[in-house]
Amino acid sequence: MKSIAALQAAVTAAAPLDGEPSDAELDAIETEMPAILADVDLLDAQIMTIDRTPTELDERRIRRARRRVLAARRDLANTATAGEVA
Repeated sequence: MKSIAALQAAVTAAAPLDGEPSDAELDAIETEMPAILADVDLLDAQIMTIDRTPTELDERRIRRARRRVLAARRDLANTATAGEVA
């Protein structure tokens, strides 16, 4: 039987000793937070309708949450593009 152990070095970087995120990682999370929160709101709206037929109010809530997700992702993409140009 052949061994299936990894023959190459680990692909991921070694974890820092203290296990805390770096300042750059915290800044990236802070930048993406509006998109993350919009995704959470959309999931909440979708989860509420899993076990029942969505009402008109539910459909409106999901539609608004989808728009917020798209707007947050657009804003994030625009800030990333603006950062590359500058």
